[in-house]
Amino acid sequence: MVNYLMGRYTVGMRQACRCVQMTRSMYYYRSRMDPQTSLRQRMREIAHARVRFGYRRIYIMLRREGWDVGKDRFYRVYREENLGLRRKRPWRHVSAVHRLERRPAARANEVWGMDFVADQLADGRKIRTLTIVDLFTRECLGIEVGFRLRAEHVVAAMNRLKYERGLPERITTDNGSEFAGSQMDLWAYTNHVRMDFSRRGKPTDNAIVESFNGRFREECLNAHWFESIDDASEKIDAWRWDYNENRPHRSLEGLTPREFAVKQALMGVANSQT
Repeated sequence: MVNYLMGRYTVGMRQACRCVQMTRSMYYYRSRMDPQTSLRQRMREIAHARVRFGYRRIYIMLRREGWDVGKDRFYRVYREENLGLRRKRPWRHVSAVHRLERRPAARANEVWGMDFVADQLADGRKIRTLTIVDLFTRECLGIEVGFRLRAEHVVAAMNRLKYERGLPERITTDNGSEFAGSQMDLWAYTNHVRMDFSRRGKPTDNAIVESFNGRFREECLNAHWFESIDDASEKIDAWRWDYNENRPHRSLEGLTPREFAVKQALMGVANSQT
């Protein structure tokens, strides 16, 4: 914070420290604690080679190799490296992400998010929609509409997008049976896509999709009556096109998702040519 104030407002160190109520000795302090670089590296090597080993087994293996490290220090470093196992993932899901390494998307088609949104027709019949969003460009890649959307419908939607756009490296979803079942697991394993399941009771793990679904419900589902499933599909697809092409997005500096995607693609081409 002190460095930010000094750079942003061109003030001296004393004035910046006074603004944030920090002593100069605290600003100049540098920790002398051993960063444990070699221990961290070896710990990560074991954790990635033995993805189902918890900290106790990794600690035993390190002790066998001759590492003289206390259990408390080891556990502190283990937590700092975010190597804790995700116990709430589907146990038999082959393609699930095994350890807490959730990084934000850094390019298009790196991470997608999916979720279901429920609504009803004018005659009271229930319908479901499957929303699919690119978490980097914020583009809505597709919205499937049906009375009963199951795992096979999710797989069919993924196969269509595979030929239209390609596939992501990772897909974030909740723990619903449509995503965590064997059909989606087989598809993900076959196509080399990792499934990243949210922790139970933690919708913020898939915050971008949750935010999109809120806009989708407010601007589309709550704004229309749907006379039939075909009418719902037509109106929802029209809203999706308008969302991608015309709706400015605050997190994209006022650009629409499609404009942002084109801008990033052009920047990538320019960087590859330099």
